[in-house]
Amino acid sequence: MTGSWMIYGANGYTGILITELAVSRGMKPIVAGRNRRLITKIAKKHSLDSKVFSLESIEFLKKQLNNIDIFLNCAGPFSKTANIAMKGCIESNTHYLDITGEIDIYEIAHTLNERAKQSGVVLCPGVGFDVIPTDCLSFLLKEKLPTASELSLAFSPKGGSLSPGTLKTSVESLGNGGRVRADGKIIKVPIGHKSRKIDFGNGPRSTASISWGDISTAFYTSGIGNICVFYPFSSKSLKRLRLSQKFLFLLDNIFIQKVIKSIISTFVKGPNNLKREKSKIVVWGEVKDKNKKSVKGIFSIGNGYDVTASGAIEAVVHLLNNTEDSGFYTPALLLGTSILKKLPGFSGIKFET
Repeated sequence: MTGSWMIYGANGYTGILITELAVSRGMKPIVAGRNRRLITKIAKKHSLDSKVFSLESIEFLKKQLNNIDIFLNCAGPFSKTANIAMKGCIESNTHYLDITGEIDIYEIAHTLNERAKQSGVVLCPGVGFDVIPTDCLSFLLKEKLPTASELSLAFSPKGGSLSPGTLKTSVESLGNGGRVRADGKIIKVPIGHKSRKIDFGNGPRSTASISWGDISTAFYTSGIGNICVFYPFSSKSLKRLRLSQKFLFLLDNIFIQKVIKSIISTFVKGPNNLKREKSKIVVWGEVKDKNKKSVKGIFSIGNGYDVTASGAIEAVVHLLNNTEDSGFYTPALLLGTSILKKLPGFSGIKFET
């Protein structure tokens, strides 16, 4: 296994976890980002090479990626970094990975498929909790029911908390409203416009639809044209969410976003090791066909941040050992569903017909 690779945004909460996991496995990534003090500190701590730069332009990034085989982007919100990064990677013949859960980033990557193939590079966003587990479940459910025309996915965290970067991304996502895929097309809908009861293992819980990365990726992975993702909400929370819709457009205002993100940076820290160890995520999915046949699948994995760190490293290892892949991939199509067995806390999948 040879090749040079870079973790950009290595000073962020998840970037630090990925760097530490890589070093523990004997890997030597180049750590990079905009914050000179923090990047230098991380590089010195782990005896790694480093680079300090911002994603100013495609041409500028191309120069920074000279002789870099893989660029792992951990700098969110990815709406601000991924477009330039993917195009810069194509220009510099560098594979691109990131840990986004943003629908628009997957869609941009898909439009760059042919350019990536011509350059001989892979574009694979979402090599973390967003969206490896759910993407693999989508593939396996379609395999169980090839005639499936409708896919529902859901996940339920048990303990844990969010990092600053995840919260900042969520602020942007709420401003964009909800989305689902209907008849192959992504359409805008009110947040929480659909609701259903889902049993995550301890009896039925109320859930509502959310705008999640699988609205994009599961379509390319499974070929299913109708996709909705659900998340648990109490009845009161769901009612508040729906009542607040009239004000969510304010989150689309750049100034208001900056104020909220500044508050998050000041006061929010990611979960500590103990909280991550005690938390897990239950992942659930169901496919149906036009004849009302259905298959359900459910499993649990470890904390989302640990899953993201592990998934990102496995994606890097895959690309270091596979030189023929090129173009846009979803995680399941690039890594195969066997990647689930390598994720922390994976319980195995229980299917029900």
